[in-house]
Amino acid sequence: MSALICVALIVALHPLLERYALAKPNSRSSHRTPTPQGGGIAVMAATITATAFGLFSLGVPLAAPLVAVFAAALIMACVGVADDIRPLGVVPRLLLQALAVTAVIYALPTDLHVIAFLPLWLERLLLVIGGLWFVNLVNFMDGIDWMTAAEIVPISAALVALGCLGALPGDGITVALALGGAMIGFAYFNRPTAKLFLGDVGSLPIGLLTGWLLVLLAGSGHLTAALLLPLYYLADATLTLLRRLSNGERVWQAHRTHYYQRATDRGFSVTEIVARVFAVNVGLGVLALLTVIGDSWTVDLAALGCGAVLVAWLLHGFTRRQDDQP
Repeated sequence: MSALICVALIVALHPLLERYALAKPNSRSSHRTPTPQGGGIAVMAATITATAFGLFSLGVPLAAPLVAVFAAALIMACVGVADDIRPLGVVPRLLLQALAVTAVIYALPTDLHVIAFLPLWLERLLLVIGGLWFVNLVNFMDGIDWMTAAEIVPISAALVALGCLGALPGDGITVALALGGAMIGFAYFNRPTAKLFLGDVGSLPIGLLTGWLLVLLAGSGHLTAALLLPLYYLADATLTLLRRLSNGERVWQAHRTHYYQRATDRGFSVTEIVARVFAVNVGLGVLALLTVIGDSWTVDLAALGCGAVLVAWLLHGFTRRQDDQP
């Protein structure tokens, strides 16, 4: 349902986006022609609408915490709209993002605890900091066609499967299903060469909703699964940040030095890159499922080890010239 809603909204909005929201190529861009952005408006509208309809059809009202999460996602989307139209300064952008992330963390169940030995106030503070980083890394990684779809669709599918095993509450399953469907609808227009981009209006709230779902998963006693699902994004974005810090670069400025971006400079096509990312994410999803089914520290350690090897293989492959690939 969310896929159909997303497609319908994109078709309706596309003329307006093409007129008022063109992303023009620059030295850091991966595209060569002006392309409309703002497809995230349709993704978020479809996600919220399909979630509300799904819960209503099940006779489940929209609970206050979920309303708060969606309100925070809308705040994040508004920050994205402003940034898409006219880039905001670093400080106001981060403050507004922190406000939205804090609202989501505040809306978590009071009995949700990810790491038992930490005081709850300290854990919530760390979740705000981690959530702020996660929202921005999803935004950073949305740099080539299909990349966000190749990440979010497998994660959403895995979250739905994990929810069916009891690792997520019902509203979390519904949101994951709606978000995954909306991204599938968007993917048709974002296929290489893209006719539409998400824009910050999409990548920021998508990062917020995905981060919230991962926290719910971790809080249900499945921290390893919550780490495995976004492991590629976490590794690429974090290692890139650390590399730029070590080089003395201004990390708040836009760049194109993520592993997947460097791969394009080494001869990989966009389709080859996102196909590898999608395959690795499917593998990480399978490993996450195994940790929930196995439910033991030995399975967790083995799955984390396998996940680390998968992601290391992917990142290493992106640093080699395409001509050198076997």
